[in-house]
Amino acid sequence: MPLDLATLVDPAHTVVVTQECQNGVIGPGAALPQLAEIARRHMVPAAARLVAAARAASVPVVHCVAARRADGQGSNANARLFLGMRKLSVELLPGTPAVEVIPEIGVAGSDIVLSRLHGLGPMGGTDLDPVLRNLGATTVVGVGVSVNVGMTNFAMDAVNAGYQFVLPRDAVAGIPEDYADAVIDNTLSLLATVTTVDDVAACWT
Repeated sequence: MPLDLATLVDPAHTVVVTQECQNGVIGPGAALPQLAEIARRHMVPAAARLVAAARAASVPVVHCVAARRADGQGSNANARLFLGMRKLSVELLPGTPAVEVIPEIGVAGSDIVLSRLHGLGPMGGTDLDPVLRNLGATTVVGVGVSVNVGMTNFAMDAVNAGYQFVLPRDAVAGIPEDYADAVIDNTLSLLATVTTVDDVAACWT
């Protein structure tokens, strides 16, 4: 039986997490321009609406951003994805605008920002899990990029850690778009509650 969405995303136990919604990934002049173009069409405005609704309902918001030191220390080099990122012209250097949350979403005073140097997603071996537990979360609403790797890894890690994972499909993106839709329909729908930004926001008003 499907879980009641309003119960699932009750502000008392829900946290919104943005994954790599940062200038160097989906902002203008991003490292991955094709992904950024797709994300900025629909995902970015949808995620911005969701985050605004969360703040208005006192739902905590955590932003997870990826960074890489200029010397690469502490970052992975054990997959083609990581090696490819090293060749891109946009560097995700700590402390630079490339690792800042895109302005459409922004960072409010109540938000938490977590940065990582390693891994495919925001949860494995990072501070995210203990931060979520300290916030009292049992449900995570995840938005961001990409469905190809990061968001799928995030959903699996969150489910393995015991969280309910809610995926507003209009607030995630992947390339090509039809592939991302197929992953949501055929894989993530088995792990997460797939919904929309408007349906989640309606539960908070």
